[in-house]
Amino acid sequence: MSELARNKPNQIIPTPQIKRDSTIRRYFKQFDLQLMVIPGIIIILLFNYLPMYGIVMAFQKYDIFKGIFESQWVGFANFQKFFNDPKFFEVIRNTLVISGLKILICFPAPILLALMLNEVRKMVFKRVVQTITYLPHFLSWVIVAGFTMSILSADNGSLNILLEKLGIIDEPINFLTKSEYFWSVIVTTNLWKSIGFSSIVYLAAIAGIDQQMYEAASLDGASKFQQIFLITLPSIMPIIVIFFILEIGNLLNAGFEDLLLLGDSYVLRNVSEVLDTYVYREGITRSMYSYATAIGLFKAVISIGLLTLANYLARRTGNSLW
Repeated sequence: MSELARNKPNQIIPTPQIKRDSTIRRYFKQFDLQLMVIPGIIIILLFNYLPMYGIVMAFQKYDIFKGIFESQWVGFANFQKFFNDPKFFEVIRNTLVISGLKILICFPAPILLALMLNEVRKMVFKRVVQTITYLPHFLSWVIVAGFTMSILSADNGSLNILLEKLGIIDEPINFLTKSEYFWSVIVTTNLWKSIGFSSIVYLAAIAGIDQQMYEAASLDGASKFQQIFLITLPSIMPIIVIFFILEIGNLLNAGFEDLLLLGDSYVLRNVSEVLDTYVYREGITRSMYSYATAIGLFKAVISIGLLTLANYLARRTGNSLW
């Protein structure tokens, strides 16, 4: 032992300090990477943040000839008008019911499809099923609406013909003019269109699971269903929770194109009018820009609140967006 150590046994020898680069220095070290990010930032600023100045229209009696800076300021009058609108509760009800049904049925369906496809061992059959289920996603809602109208038509519609052949009905039913069938039609159509493409993320998550866990479970005598519930689902649960949070945040986004195309009939307005279609009709067709902007801002604020609440609850389970 050295003389210095014997004289000062309790002395702590200081460790050399690591000099950390400043933020600016790190930025210039990664200049090539930062340069690649700049176009994306510019696009977000131009198309997402810059148009947000139009929110002030919600507090104005907007005049297209005077513009935003000269239009009359009316405060919360547009919001009060919406809350006092006779269609307020009807529109909110339709939005919540249709969105709720989509979450209840269309959200777990891709998970179930991914779990079933993961158990398929015949690759040819698996690829055929994937292709068939993915294809509807790439069809526009105009084409899908045309298919739906043709299938559900009271005049030679394939569904009516099938039901008549089976003896379930005595005469054709015009499904697209009866409000009691509309919610079922819209949810089923969305399920058919989205189930295949939405399952891709879950299939990718399942593919990343360590196969040794399945081998160990199989050696312990676990059945396929036990492996799904004890290994597969817990492993992909973070992905499921994140997508469920996003679904809750989009609770007021019940849809637009599908509802506008399939529910545009006046006899269906009482069950098909949601916030997005109501904004379109009031803002575009009736030129009530301030009123439509106020409704859109109301929907955005509620959506942010729902997203924050869902993320807070999910964080308590150990999975969250932030």
